[in-house]
Amino acid sequence: MAAITLEAVGKSYAGGVKVVHSIDLAIEDGEFVVLVGPSGCGKSTLLRMVAGLETVTEGQISIGGRMVNEVEPAERDIAMVFQNYALYPHMTVRQNLAYGLKNRKMAKDEITRRVDEAAQILEIGAFLDRKPRALSGGQRQRVAMGRAIVREPAAFLFDEPLSNLDAKLRVQMRGEIKQLQARLGTTSIYVTHDQLEAMTLAHRLVVLNGGRIEQVGTPLEVYRKPASTFVAAFIGSPAMNLLEARAEGGVAHVGGGRVPLEAAVSGTVTLGLRPEDVRPVDAGTDGAFVLKLAYVEELGAQKLVHGTVEGHKFACALPSDALLGDELHLVPEPGAAHGFDAQSGKRLG
Repeated sequence: MAAITLEAVGKSYAGGVKVVHSIDLAIEDGEFVVLVGPSGCGKSTLLRMVAGLETVTEGQISIGGRMVNEVEPAERDIAMVFQNYALYPHMTVRQNLAYGLKNRKMAKDEITRRVDEAAQILEIGAFLDRKPRALSGGQRQRVAMGRAIVREPAAFLFDEPLSNLDAKLRVQMRGEIKQLQARLGTTSIYVTHDQLEAMTLAHRLVVLNGGRIEQVGTPLEVYRKPASTFVAAFIGSPAMNLLEARAEGGVAHVGGGRVPLEAAVSGTVTLGLRPEDVRPVDAGTDGAFVLKLAYVEELGAQKLVHGTVEGHKFACALPSDALLGDELHLVPEPGAAHGFDAQSGKRLG
């Protein structure tokens, strides 16, 4: 196992196109860090630079205290799990697991030990003699992870490994990856565009936008105190409601109501409220704002109510038995409102 350090790491392509901008990130030994962001934000490029599959044009990357900018991928002591499994179709599962070890001239008894141990951990022993075409998508992904495990590397790198699986299987595999990393304690970097996947897996999240880090923190830190409107809108499902509001002395005025903010600011601000952080009250309740109802999504344990507040789209999560009319009067839970600078989008306070 090893710590991974990125210092002012950047990536440019021909013509001066810069896709990663001066990334500083320290990943501790045994930590599970998830890089999350929309398509094109630079997360996969960053991962590939750590792996050695992309050259670093600025800064340096260290693994276990050793700078690896000029080190070949095979010499970095890392193992990568890809989105498309990357299994050899003409080989059995056992042969796929053992292939990399044979290339390293490892002793046969050690190869057998490692393959059998990985098969036991991942519960793939029953199909060691099958070829990939005879496996389901989830089984193939287990084999791909097994091929990484047998190497006993300093770090695992995961590049959207679950994106080819159906929704139910993704949930199952997500849990298995989380348990696997906890059991092995291997430093791991995981790339995904799925914020739910990121929230449930990570020790720490790194939210990327346009090749830059927007925020680093634990999933709850990022969820509860987003550093910008980008993070607020990206992390959370459904997304945080963002409304333009007028603030006076730390109180935002919107939809006929008043919402206290953390920061004692005045002027135009962006007010953020998560759907679960508002509750309905009687008409005329002091400080309440008005939601004009558009439609409702019944989710079983709760309902998601969609509408508008002063023309801005707004959603709130309510109990399944909540009574609805054409309008809802809402107040935020104490301390639940988020304030952001209307120009920069950065968090206030």
